[in-house]
Amino acid sequence: MPQFVSSMSDPIIHDAFAELFAWCRKRNFAGHDPFDALSSRLFQASPLKHTRSARFVWTQLLKRSPINLRGVALVPGSRNSKGIALFALAALANYRITKTNEAAREARQLLGDLLSMRLQGWSGSAWGYNFDWQSRVFFAPQGTPTIVPTAFAARALTEGAEAFGDEAYLTIARGACDFILNDLPRSFETADQICFSYAPHTVNRVFNASLLAAETLAGVGALTGEPELCQFAVRAGRYVVSQQHANGSWVYGAAENQSWTDNFHTAYLLRSLTRIIDNCEHAQTAEFREAVRRGYMFWRTAFFLADGWPKYYHDELYPADAHAAATAIITFLEMRGLDPEAMSWAQKIAYWSVHNLRDPRGYFYYQRRRYYTVRTPFMRWTEAWMLYALARLLEEEACAV
Repeated sequence: MPQFVSSMSDPIIHDAFAELFAWCRKRNFAGHDPFDALSSRLFQASPLKHTRSARFVWTQLLKRSPINLRGVALVPGSRNSKGIALFALAALANYRITKTNEAAREARQLLGDLLSMRLQGWSGSAWGYNFDWQSRVFFAPQGTPTIVPTAFAARALTEGAEAFGDEAYLTIARGACDFILNDLPRSFETADQICFSYAPHTVNRVFNASLLAAETLAGVGALTGEPELCQFAVRAGRYVVSQQHANGSWVYGAAENQSWTDNFHTAYLLRSLTRIIDNCEHAQTAEFREAVRRGYMFWRTAFFLADGWPKYYHDELYPADAHAAATAIITFLEMRGLDPEAMSWAQKIAYWSVHNLRDPRGYFYYQRRRYYTVRTPFMRWTEAWMLYALARLLEEEACAV
């Protein structure tokens, strides 16, 4: 059993982290996902699987149900590459805290598992999801490489390279840049701006997806000494900054059916822009600082109640979402240079989540809705994110001792 250090805060955070890690480890970090409904053997045996609208409705039905229908629908639980990347990031944070051989072995094992999940046949390193996925704008069959799991895999590998001095991890992460530059369509491109698409063979402008590509280029480029990678990252940053609204907000994407504003996608944008600023030359990124400041003030004001309640949408109280809570904890930790109250916000949201979304068995519920709570444990969406968030909170508190 990995060792954990005591937090300077309420021990409930430490205990929640340890028990959640044990719960996930016992299940080999495999489970269900809010978007895995198309893996249903019943649905796959139906002609409805060929219909876009049926795929979307079936996905939303299983996602929103207060009762977990996946057993009845014969949806198998499995490992997700983004989930494994998040678990690896949590394990790396735990290793940085404890410095034990046991914690190092666990982090190394998860990084090795992540490497084994790479997809073949692309220009560089790429990862995808373990299920067919029907979004509002495109369909991605199982095994389609997409930027979201690829970016998180690259981040875990770069942190692994730094933690263990292992250049092999950095080499694989550098391959993700080749995938981004050679295999992802550029859905918008001028001399000064660029927008990367979500996946190969699709052309779309999803703001957080493009910035995850940019963040990867900036972070890897800073470690490999390739300023040309930062040039692409800055161009992608400019495009997203140009889409910011006057009140500091962003919508999800450029299409008409992507015009909503939510908590965690806004947090993604803030984190990615901040990482581009941190990894690229000041002269290139100075223009982003005001956008981050305005975006952060909108996000902090619009998405949280005073007790730490994390709203999903800026204009609605429900649902309170564990994924939004976890990403908020991490984002507040990374915004401490901008806001002296950011650390207390991270702690407040963590306490609220433990008291309101945590099951006595150690895992976290998906959502607290107005009239019911969706108690289904989703391994990537909820458990991996919350484990990473609690690990980072404990790490930052340990550093403050």
